[in-house]
Amino acid sequence: MTWLVLSLAAAVSSATADALLKWRLGYLSPYEMGAVRVGYALPWLAPVLFFIPWPRVDHVFYAVIACGLPLEIIGLTCAMKAIKVSPLSLTLPFLAFTPAFLILSGWAILGERLSLQGVLGIALIVAGSYTLHISKAKNGLSAPLRAIAREPGSRLMLLVSMIYAVTSALGKVGVLHSSPAFFGIVYFSCLSVLMLLLMPLVPGARVASLVSKPLSGLAVGAVFGVMVLSHMTAISLVQAAYMIAVKRTSLLFGVLYGAFLFREEDIGERLLGAAVMVCGVFVIGLWA
Repeated sequence: MTWLVLSLAAAVSSATADALLKWRLGYLSPYEMGAVRVGYALPWLAPVLFFIPWPRVDHVFYAVIACGLPLEIIGLTCAMKAIKVSPLSLTLPFLAFTPAFLILSGWAILGERLSLQGVLGIALIVAGSYTLHISKAKNGLSAPLRAIAREPGSRLMLLVSMIYAVTSALGKVGVLHSSPAFFGIVYFSCLSVLMLLLMPLVPGARVASLVSKPLSGLAVGAVFGVMVLSHMTAISLVQAAYMIAVKRTSLLFGVLYGAFLFREEDIGERLLGAAVMVCGVFVIGLWA
């Protein structure tokens, strides 16, 4: 069950990286936060390249990187803006929609087909998102839906889920045409370099701001590095849907961070909603 331990490690480290960014570096712009997340992972990830075998790669490997990086930058920037402007307990749970959207991207990219269990999983995820605002149902059955629509972080994270559904499928292809650790390190190294090169062109983003709190940046980078290596290794050991299902338990950890670090309100209903969404993820991942 090595894949299960690694998938849980990816879940905890993913939520921890987001919580650390919001807590210690939330004053940065969303683009700067994203650059910190991947840039400070380089000192931890790059040395690993000297201790792993380098696989032969083909044109598909390079095509995956070329197609994935622009989407990754958009998704990462939107995700950072979401956790910056809204509570963690109302943003991270919407990453549960990634496996739901992955059914569509998996069909388009990997040739996978929709099943009855997949439809049930999507229904549970939608029900869980509704439950995040269930207390507002006293103002009408549509009130929780209106609350989601009004929350900018929730809307942004839905977009991020769509993007990550595509990049997750592409990443699986990249791993199959190289190796888990090699692809993960090369992909995120290229991502960090590209984000740094583009930074002068992004309004409100400054390279100097990335070194304002280097120790906090290194802490975020270390946790994110653990996420990358554990994610890529786990996904090579088991079906991608299984791994992603377990990793999305990060939603629960994110809600708990929101409660203990940021004293967010209505944690009970948000934890319930996140739990229902995770159930939907498991239905998709384990039985679809």
